[in-house]
Amino acid sequence: MIVRDITNYIEKLAPLQYAEDFDNVGLLVGNYNAQVTGVLVTLDTLEATVNEAIAKKCNLIVSFHPIIFGGLKKLNGNSYVERVVLKAIKNDIAIYATHTALDNSKNGVSAKICEVLGLTNTKVLIPKKGIIKKLTTYVPSNDAKKLRDSLFNAGAGNIGNYDQCSFNIKGDGTFRGNENSKPVLGEKGKLHTEKETQVSITFESQHENAILKALQKAHPYEEIAYEITTTENVHQNIGMGMLGELEQEMSEKEFLLFLKREMKTDCVRHSELLNKKIKKIAVLGGAGSFAIPNAKKAGADAYVSADFKYHEFFKAEKSILLADIGHYESEQFTKNLLVDYLTKKFSNFAIILSEKSTNPIYYI
Repeated sequence: MIVRDITNYIEKLAPLQYAEDFDNVGLLVGNYNAQVTGVLVTLDTLEATVNEAIAKKCNLIVSFHPIIFGGLKKLNGNSYVERVVLKAIKNDIAIYATHTALDNSKNGVSAKICEVLGLTNTKVLIPKKGIIKKLTTYVPSNDAKKLRDSLFNAGAGNIGNYDQCSFNIKGDGTFRGNENSKPVLGEKGKLHTEKETQVSITFESQHENAILKALQKAHPYEEIAYEITTTENVHQNIGMGMLGELEQEMSEKEFLLFLKREMKTDCVRHSELLNKKIKKIAVLGGAGSFAIPNAKKAGADAYVSADFKYHEFFKAEKSILLADIGHYESEQFTKNLLVDYLTKKFSNFAIILSEKSTNPIYYI
């Protein structure tokens, strides 16, 4: 078992292409080809986390938050980030982070909150743009089916509940090869007209490399004409936050106490009580004040997230109950999610849940 075996499987759940542009995800420390002795799963990677990995003979730490977020200009141990990186390198421990790649996964951070709260009829709160791409290429009509099948097998052509989706237009393609060409059809130096099919097919961005390899392998031409564009379409199953419903509606106070108990938090900060029933819930793990307008637009009775600032509570505007359960508390079950996911694949391998709480906030 090498590091890449583990990370490739994680990226089936949370492809790195799902991550936000500002983020730093993937293998932050270590070598993809290193042999793995054990995996420690944590929310944050601190010095204590590296010590725990050493004690439990784990040389791969799978962390939700990236220990390296901005650029490191020095490695002299003057900050906790530098000390963690130095200790990990010294002890041959690799560190991998998922962060917003897992945030944007339909079965990721917010989905785990929904599971803990028992929410049903769930869907993504803020579907993500920039994930859906379109390939357009031109192929001799007799080879069109073979090419389409190859692209489908590589992951193209899936739209919601449908697969093998494409659009095809027949027409005439022209080309003339120079003296160095080796045309499959026609003769070099002579203009050739061929009955071709224009194939257009959409795909998720994480499949792009596999699809280009399939295109190169299945297309008969020496030189392949193709275009790839990024669409503005949103992906309904990829994005930030989730929306769901409680099995039974509750009063606001009942819901807040239920939230405090199920999310195992010592404090729930909330907006003004509106004397209304709570049924439809929006959730988003981590700092989620940016999604308050989305929760309101979705018709949520309550929005559960973290790190709301003072003035952001005013955005409730007597239309929604805002509940801040704490950053760590909103993401604490993420490591359980990752352990369960990895254990299903690597059942005979040491996948260990970190016993250390990395919450830097305490309550009196």
